[in-house]
Amino acid sequence: MDLEQQLQPNGIDLTLREVSLLQSAGTIAVDNSQRQVSELAPLVFDGLGYIDLVAGIYLITYNEIVNLPEDITALAAPRSSLLRCGVTINTAVWDAGYAGRSQSLMVVYNPQGFRLQRNARIVQLIFFKLTGKTRGYRGTYQGENV
Repeated sequence: MDLEQQLQPNGIDLTLREVSLLQSAGTIAVDNSQRQVSELAPLVFDGLGYIDLVAGIYLITYNEIVNLPEDITALAAPRSSLLRCGVTINTAVWDAGYAGRSQSLMVVYNPQGFRLQRNARIVQLIFFKLTGKTRGYRGTYQGENV
């Protein structure tokens, strides 16, 4: 992590580790025992660390491992330069007590596509102090991609 580059006035930038295509349908049911997330096919960066993406959806993985205490939650927003290129990143809440290397959904809306380099700063993670300690995240994704 490069704190000089990634530390921002309101949070910290997360960087790109991997881009994958979704290869199968997913299932979300009332009972998590029936949940099936889509299978993934990681894409390959070129010799200079770039990847050229056509319009579509991709699952991205961040480089940074996040370890949140039980009284801190976080939300992320795409960096504004992505939006200016017709690209956005959809994220879920980083629950208090979560630890892992997160993933998000990147959508390339630009019909001309998008060129992206590995390790580029792509979202800003913003932290929120809770009024008290929680039980902490205990879900399936605890410790993911570590």
